[in-house]
Amino acid sequence: MGDRAVAADLLLLDYNGVIVDDEPVHFEVLRALLAVERIDLDVPSYLAHYLGRDDRTCIAEAYRRAGRPLDPETERVLLARKAAWYAESVRAGAPLVPGVGRFVREAAASTRIAVVSGAFRAEIEAGLAQAGIADCVLCVVAAEDVTHGKPDPEGHRRAIAQLAGSARSLRAVVVEDSEPGLAAAHALGAGSVLLTTGFGARGLGGADLTWTSFDGHAAAELRPLMREVVRAGA
Repeated sequence: MGDRAVAADLLLLDYNGVIVDDEPVHFEVLRALLAVERIDLDVPSYLAHYLGRDDRTCIAEAYRRAGRPLDPETERVLLARKAAWYAESVRAGAPLVPGVGRFVREAAASTRIAVVSGAFRAEIEAGLAQAGIADCVLCVVAAEDVTHGKPDPEGHRRAIAQLAGSARSLRAVVVEDSEPGLAAAHALGAGSVLLTTGFGARGLGGADLTWTSFDGHAAAELRPLMREVVRAGA
């Protein structure tokens, strides 16, 4: 699996809803944040317009739907406040997706693993350490690293470029819990697994496999889903 490999298999994991089961936490924090700004948010709206999107996109969408302009300073303050309130909410540790530690360690024996998420790097690194899998993840592409969040596959393409090394052929599977994440996977041409941890994920289709968690599943189940992808600039 070294850089001299002719071919390499890649596993690209989302963070929220895939490593940590914290979508309800994000909903409550975002709802509280917007309430201070006199913008209402309910579960159906969150599912339809916010699930799977990064904080910057969520805040911009909330202001757009409220018919209000969003200036850069207000955006900066709200992003910082959202990050701080989320950190306080998971200070004792975010709930982990069942079986994630065992599954990722098993997968690391045969695949190169990245986390691609709209979460901030500090949040992701804390969760990986909590799950005991930081040493299995070769790269993290976080909100700070991309211009366009999911469903744009920019983050996944960055991860592929970092994982590729000198491998001539690359195959990938993406594990997600939301429609924007699945759309990014499909844009890559990668195989996909949907976890139904996210709000409303049971109503989504289009993934190769749908699991409730990693419990009862083996990394070998990913092998038939691996599909060839192309690194940026190749």
